[in-house]
Amino acid sequence: MDHITFLVAVVIVTALAFDFTNGFHDTANAMATSIATGALKPRTAVLVSGVLNVIGAFLSTEVAKTISGGIVDDGLVSPGMIFAGLVGAILWNLLTWLVGLPSSSSHALFGGLIGAVWVGAGSHGVHFDKVVEKILIPAVASPVVAGVAALIATYLAYRLTARARKDLVTKGFRLGQIASASLVSLAHGTNDAQKTMGVITLTLISAGALGHDAAPPVWVIASAGLAIGLGTYLGGWRIIRTMGKGLTEIQSPQGFAAETASTTVILTSAHLGFALSTTQVASGSILGAGLGRKLAEVRWGIAGRMVAAWLITLPAAALVGGVSASAVKHGGDFGTVVVALVGAAVAAGIVLVSRRNPVGAHNVNDAHEVTLRTEPSAPVGTAA
Repeated sequence: MDHITFLVAVVIVTALAFDFTNGFHDTANAMATSIATGALKPRTAVLVSGVLNVIGAFLSTEVAKTISGGIVDDGLVSPGMIFAGLVGAILWNLLTWLVGLPSSSSHALFGGLIGAVWVGAGSHGVHFDKVVEKILIPAVASPVVAGVAALIATYLAYRLTARARKDLVTKGFRLGQIASASLVSLAHGTNDAQKTMGVITLTLISAGALGHDAAPPVWVIASAGLAIGLGTYLGGWRIIRTMGKGLTEIQSPQGFAAETASTTVILTSAHLGFALSTTQVASGSILGAGLGRKLAEVRWGIAGRMVAAWLITLPAAALVGGVSASAVKHGGDFGTVVVALVGAAVAAGIVLVSRRNPVGAHNVNDAHEVTLRTEPSAPVGTAA
């Protein structure tokens, strides 16, 4: 029983480590456009986002229940399988962060968990009907819905303010962005922090510490909220640069429209228990905002790489999760230690490589590889 208790503790720590990477990987979802338009200073933006992510974690547990008792059979899952799935998710998060791609942390988690359970318990351990209903359909629909909403909102924003002084329009929408970006952060906490809550709850159920279909305990909610909040505060500056400067040239009306569309979609899905990707929602909103403004340039090459990352995230994480689960299943405690050491070594290597080309609050608004189209009007100022 002692070794099971130790393994459960290891899984919980690993889940919180994933939650931390989820935080800095997804900071851009809420704050990239506000940082790009100068509505918020970079450090202020990540602080606000981090605090609101923690608060959002306490607002709902519907998504957590989907993870803990929806996509896999909690009666067949073991802590070792969950650990293997988390390793796959963490490594994928770090790899896409290194190259600045806003891929889905949610799909990395789902993929790692599905791959690990499939190898560890067989295909009957995965509820594929729930995977389609709660994950795949929202993955396709949510960025489209958010993009169309942001496109319409952006078009209306420019039409309604066409005769107003541009400096007043910019100032007004920047103030609006502070509120809309804050709401995205709050919504992110209600959606993404719950995924780690669900994983920890699933671990406790599999170890017999909680009954089947149990809701996350308060300490699980609090620890998951704090982990994602801390990760958010550290800021995933590489991905913030891609979403704020890489996809399209963002002005304050577009930023406000994109953030408002993202908030609406994320909060609605969290209420319904859909574990969607906030990254895909935010990216879809930014693309829609880019298309909604005349003369705005959408960088389709970067958008294409993002979509490619979205498509391979779930199977790639599933592959790593499956391989890790095989090592844990056949190697026992030794296999678990090997997976942990290999995962830690790969993660450390990715972090070391990232230091060769650091991106932080001081240079997050640099143009990077993006060439922006020149317009007749004066450009919007950027944050320092």
